[in-house]
Amino acid sequence: MSQRDLVAELRGSRIAAPAELRAHVRSIAATGASAPTSRFTWRRALVVALPAAAAIAAVLVVTRPDNNQTAVSGVSDNGAARAEKTLAAPPIAQAGSVGSGATRLAPQSTPGRVQQYGAYLALRVPTPDGVSDGVKRALHIASSLGGYPTHVHANSHGKAASADLTLKIPRSHVQTAITRLSALGTITSEQVDVQDVQAGLNATDRTIARLQAQLATLRAAEQTTEVKAKIAALTVRIERLQRAEAAKIRAAHFATISLHLQTPAKAAPAHHGHGPLHGLGVALRWIGIGAVYALVLGLPLLLLIGLGWWTVRALRRRRENELLAQS
Repeated sequence: MSQRDLVAELRGSRIAAPAELRAHVRSIAATGASAPTSRFTWRRALVVALPAAAAIAAVLVVTRPDNNQTAVSGVSDNGAARAEKTLAAPPIAQAGSVGSGATRLAPQSTPGRVQQYGAYLALRVPTPDGVSDGVKRALHIASSLGGYPTHVHANSHGKAASADLTLKIPRSHVQTAITRLSALGTITSEQVDVQDVQAGLNATDRTIARLQAQLATLRAAEQTTEVKAKIAALTVRIERLQRAEAAKIRAAHFATISLHLQTPAKAAPAHHGHGPLHGLGVALRWIGIGAVYALVLGLPLLLLIGLGWWTVRALRRRRENELLAQS
């Protein structure tokens, strides 16, 4: 029999399957039909994971502390501090009130009292040349009244200039000095400080009188070596107290006037707000922040979902292999 005849015979014959094999195939078909199909897919996992990650990122962004609140509170604190300084600052004279400002800065001294006088005067001068001329005129005023400068500092930069002077003026001429200095510009700030030193001088006088009484008693006693040493010590102490008292009186004879000259401050540039694309930039910035949060929080979630899907698939294959092996 040739190979062609054998093939024809095999095709023409119908081989019946055994009954056991038919039953086994039917059981396998029934098992496959009843096995539930897996509803997990990558597409469904992404549909669930991405909105969840976006929601978590939005919650974190919204609940994150806002830096603007801190800035606002800082501005409020600074405003409160400036308000306190304004309340504590000395009165500012209005333009054209040179005479009244000078009168307030130069109170009359109390007769029979030794007082130390100090004053601060800030003036606004229109131009840098006006500041330079004001320094020269202030020095001339101090010299003409019997005073002298102890500190002079001037600074000029473009159209801005300033100068600081410390002048010593005889107390008897301080009112004239304040009036003439106030005419150099417009008063923007003024302050006066008067300290009474008479009580301290009176206490020093009482101490000197007590020591002089002790000295007179020692001089009337027998001049032994110990007595002479006490007399010398008391003499040195009395002379030291007298020199200190004289120095205080000389210091109170001159008033200290601090003068500040400055050109008007430059006006701050006008702020025109944000450009037309500022909102788009803010939106893109927050979208980028949300994408970063979604990537950081969603990637671990996707990995967990992938691991669970792989585990379920491995278990299903293992169960199918076991069923086939049992058949």
